Amino acid sequence: MSTRQRGAAYEKKARRFLESQGLEFIAANVHTSGGEIDLIMQHQQAIVFIEVRFRQSDTFGSAVASITKTKQKRLLHTAKVWLSGVDESFETVDCRFDVLAFTGNEIEWLTNAFAADI
Repeated sequence: MSTRQRGAAYEKKARRFLESQGLEFIAANVHTSGGEIDLIMQHQQAIVFIEVRFRQSDTFGSAVASITKTKQKRLLHTAKVWLSGVDESFETVDCRFDVLAFTGNEIEWLTNAFAADI
């Protein structure tokens, strides 16, 4: 299985998991200049931007640890661009940034993993 195929499989697995937790799907693989958001979902009144990560093991760090400040800034930028495309902004919509990390067979869901003010 290629890296791209593995990524798509884990994004699909993440979507199913999050839907089972009550989130509603909005979009997947949203690309803008400078970034990509794996999943955009809605949870109650909040728009949730989700980064999906996978690691075979935590030998070189967990999947969660792989989300650097630089990656967070790219996600924030992409979310801002996407929101402007639907005539919204961080000021007008309740948003949060979650991480769904797969390390081996473990799933870790971090809600509010980082804030829009980093």
